[in-house]
Amino acid sequence: MATEEIDEIDEIDGTLTIAETSELTGFSPSTLRYYERIGLIDGVARGHDGRRRYQAADLTWMAFLLRLRTTRMPIRAMVAFAKLRRSGDATVRERLELLRRHQAQVRREYEAVMRSLDAIDDKIAYYERLVEERDGDSGREA
Repeated sequence: MATEEIDEIDEIDGTLTIAETSELTGFSPSTLRYYERIGLIDGVARGHDGRRRYQAADLTWMAFLLRLRTTRMPIRAMVAFAKLRRSGDATVRERLELLRRHQAQVRREYEAVMRSLDAIDDKIAYYERLVEERDGDSGREA
């Protein structure tokens, strides 16, 4: 699910099949079934034909799961968060703490990536100077 598509979830009218939900979210049908089986996604409503029918609220939750997955939250922690969420307002503090711990981890990883990116930028600049010097030398007449 692209970030811009996340904002369009509220515009969904009616329900979506598992194939439509898969296309919109980027979660494969087997992942959607697995997430439901392990309790990451609440029981999905079924149509008169017995097939899953996803609603806007399901997609809003999946958008958040995608953000957790994108930031590399372990499935176990995602399941713990989902369980706390189902327990209602009594678990707000626990959910807050879980998200704060994850946020701190994501920030540490982000800072490490940014340091590595800075090193790559420096190396690119070094090679660009070498190429520029070489091209400048080869263009001169002796």
